[in-house]
Amino acid sequence: MKPSSSIPILTGARDLLSQYDVLLCDVWGVIHNGREHYPAACEALINYRKGGGRVVLVTNAPRPNAPIRLQLDGLHVPRDCFDDIVTSGDVTMSFIEAHGDAPVHHIGPERDLTLFDELRASGHNPPLVPIEKADYVICTGLNDEYVETPDDYTDRLKLMLARKLDLISANPDLIVHVGDKLLYCSGAIAQLYEQIGGKVIQAGKPYAPIYQRAYEIAQKLLGRSVNKDRVLGIGDAMRTDVKGACDFGVDALFVTSGIHRDVLHPHSVLDEAAFAQFITDAPVTPRAAIPALTW
Repeated sequence: MKPSSSIPILTGARDLLSQYDVLLCDVWGVIHNGREHYPAACEALINYRKGGGRVVLVTNAPRPNAPIRLQLDGLHVPRDCFDDIVTSGDVTMSFIEAHGDAPVHHIGPERDLTLFDELRASGHNPPLVPIEKADYVICTGLNDEYVETPDDYTDRLKLMLARKLDLISANPDLIVHVGDKLLYCSGAIAQLYEQIGGKVIQAGKPYAPIYQRAYEIAQKLLGRSVNKDRVLGIGDAMRTDVKGACDFGVDALFVTSGIHRDVLHPHSVLDEAAFAQFITDAPVTPRAAIPALTW
C-alpha cells in the first residue's frame, strides 16, 4: 500500500475488504470486460465470501438479473464469487410497474426486450408503441451501439420533448468498454435529452434506488441489519460507481484500470501523476484505489 494524494493505492485488497461485512461490487470493468472474466478479481471475491462476507453485484445492465446471471456464466464467472445481483433493469421494472399498463416507447436493442418479458411474467403488460402514442419512454441503450451515436437520436428526442414525455434511462452509464471497443450506453442519450430540456428518470448507479435495493438484499442475506460503515462499494467508474457509493453513505474502492484506463493507465501501469490529478478533480473521494481487484 502506498499513498497518492492521501488516497492509498493498494496492491491487494484483502486487508481492506476484511473491514467490511458487505461488498456492493460493480461487474463490467471489475470482474469482466464484456469478453472475458478477470480470474484474480473473482478469486478475491471468493476469498472474501469464505470469511463470512456477502457480495451483491450491482450493475447498470438494463436487463433483469436473470439474463445477467447467464451472461456471467457465459464469461465463466464463478457463481461462488457472489451472493446475489441487482441490475438497473430490476429497478427499471419497478418504475414501469408504477406506470401500470400505460403505453411505452422503447429505445434500445432487441436483446433488452427481456425486460418486458419479465414484466409480462409478473402480470404487467404495458403495450410497446411508437413515440407518437406513448405516455413515456424507456431507453435501455442505442438500437445498434456498434454503428450509432447519440446524435442519431436527435429527431426522436425533439419529438419526445414536444410531447413532454419522461425518459426512463435503464443504464445511466455514458460509455462502456467491450474488449478494446468503446460503445455508447443509454446514459448518453439521456444526457442529450436533458440538454435539450427533457425530463430524465435514472434507474441505476449513481442514484440511490439501486443501492438501497442492494443494501436491503445484503441485510437479508446476513440475516441482520448492517451499518453503512460496514459496507464497501467497489467500482471502476468515478461518475457512477464511486460517486454512487459515496452519495449513499458507504466507502468506495476505486478500480483504476477500468473505464478510466486511457487516462490513468496510458502505458499499462498506473500513472501516479495522472491519478493524483484525477482524484483532485473528482467529485468524491474513495477510501482507497487499486489498479485491478486482487486479493
